[in-house]
Amino acid sequence: MKKLLVPFYEHPAQRPDAWEAVVRAAPRLYGVVLNPANGPGAAPDPAFAAVSARLRAAGVRVLGYTDTDYAHRPYPVVVQDLLRHRDWYGADGAFLDQAAAGPRALAHYRRLAVAARAAGAATVVLNHGVLPDPGYFELADLLVTFEGTWDTYRTTADVRPAPAAHARERHCHLVYAAPPAAAFTAAVGCAVPGEAPHPWGTLPHSLEAAR
Repeated sequence: MKKLLVPFYEHPAQRPDAWEAVVRAAPRLYGVVLNPANGPGAAPDPAFAAVSARLRAAGVRVLGYTDTDYAHRPYPVVVQDLLRHRDWYGADGAFLDQAAAGPRALAHYRRLAVAARAAGAATVVLNHGVLPDPGYFELADLLVTFEGTWDTYRTTADVRPAPAAHARERHCHLVYAAPPAAAFTAAVGCAVPGEAPHPWGTLPHSLEAAR
């Protein structure tokens, strides 16, 4: 059964009905990416802390959003975000966004993955947005191997999961500008109607319909 990884980048106080739909969908979720301010923000946000607690009580992984800027963001700054997500929101996972995909950055992301585990992340997700060097599969529980529009997704051959060692359950596809009938081919993913520059301010069609 396919699971949803939901990156929903809206404030709970402004979209309470949408967040309610996310919590109700708990059995269908792989996890939810929590992103108060392109990361944990400069100070704790009680509304995000409350929704995180509800998600965790429902058995949902809460993945703290942390930008890595394709290995250009300094290691100590990334680690600070990981710790803030843990301490302020009780995040039990890490979503490392804008992850580099080439082999030269492997050592950097290996170090970040170790830091994330040390900060309490039981689940580490790397968002490459493309199929990365195979070495990254050793570092994380889940890799986003496609992020883009539905039109690109349905015409791109190399987003299909590789066999054997890189099994389907390790791939996640994040698709936006997607019609209601759109479906992702990986075991984990999300397809939303929203478009750039802020597609992740919308929910998957199935969750929208349940509101």
